[in-house]
Amino acid sequence: MIKLTKLNKNNNETFILNCELIETIEERPDTTIRLVNGKHFVVAESSAEVISKVVTFKRSIYSR
Repeated sequence: MIKLTKLNKNNNETFILNCELIETIEERPDTTIRLVNGKHFVVAESSAEVISKVVTFKRSIYSR
């Protein structure tokens, strides 16, 4: 699970995403994360930041 920030017009709210559901990450110019179930989220983080969060999360799981 990774913590991300939704990119909204009104406010930026954080949410927790199950990173196992990520299918694609695109930057056009905003970062859009598409999930395997068809849902998508536009987030404030760059694709590199999202990938870094996923790697950090998985390392924390598999290093135990």
